[in-house]
Amino acid sequence: MMTQEHQFEVPAGEDLRVDKFLAEQLPEVSRSQIKNLIETGNVTLDGILVEKAGAKVRPGSLLRIDVPEDDADGLVPEDIPLDVLYEDDQVIVINKPSGMVVHPGAGNQSGTVVNALLAYYPPVRSVGEPDRPGVVHRLDKETSGVLIFAKTQKAYKWLVKEFMSRDTDKAYLALVDGQPPTPTGRIEAPIIRDPNIRTRMAVGLRGQGKPAITEYFTLENFENHTFLEAHPITGRTHQIRVHLSYLGTPVVGDTLYGRRKPSLDLDRFFLHARLLSVRLPGNRGEQTFEAPLPEELQAVIDTLQSDERKPI
Repeated sequence: MMTQEHQFEVPAGEDLRVDKFLAEQLPEVSRSQIKNLIETGNVTLDGILVEKAGAKVRPGSLLRIDVPEDDADGLVPEDIPLDVLYEDDQVIVINKPSGMVVHPGAGNQSGTVVNALLAYYPPVRSVGEPDRPGVVHRLDKETSGVLIFAKTQKAYKWLVKEFMSRDTDKAYLALVDGQPPTPTGRIEAPIIRDPNIRTRMAVGLRGQGKPAITEYFTLENFENHTFLEAHPITGRTHQIRVHLSYLGTPVVGDTLYGRRKPSLDLDRFFLHARLLSVRLPGNRGEQTFEAPLPEELQAVIDTLQSDERKPI
């Protein structure tokens, strides 16, 4: 990522905090962005790294700050509304809508959550990987629900570690075609990239692929469908969709792993990240975030309850 270097000699008589002094010198840069640049190691005072925004400047000292150039990485902020569930100085948690890609990539350079996040909180540009700032986990384009982003480098490292160590709990709501073999179950099947269709994943045979585990629980049975809660223990690409399809009960509307013609009139597939429990930076206990089932999915359940309901 390209940056622009700014240097300022502190004049006599100045007795200010570093962040306040820099905010006065760089009015185009927000106080929150300056604070983030300090925390991510982009500010020095007489060659020494400034670690706290509240540090005092000294007359005659040389203050240097490196500010990322807005579009040097090709990411463009876009004024797209975000449904914010929670926010503090370290993280932001949103309820992602279906149809929105998490970060720019091939064929999706705009309209992503990251584009929206850059407009909502510009300092996130310097957090994490340059092409996906703030991103610590992802949801598929058509999957809605809880998604957490890091606002600082400290939070990014913390959350990446939490997700990698599986010290998080994620719950998804899924409506599937048919009924699984048992009301509750644990699917342990490795996942690989489909050798024939590169956009798909598949269950690996003969020990191929990365270990993947999903647990599921039946919430409600219908004549032709089942409403499930799924808990991915691991975090492989398309894991829940692949595992439920492997059981013979693909997610309703998932034309990649299920029926080419959806069994219900739905413009997306029925998968929603309902809950995320995770330890936030510096906390001992987990904090839980929840996103309600979107109206279009709740409407499907309401219709099935009146037309296809049967006892568990």
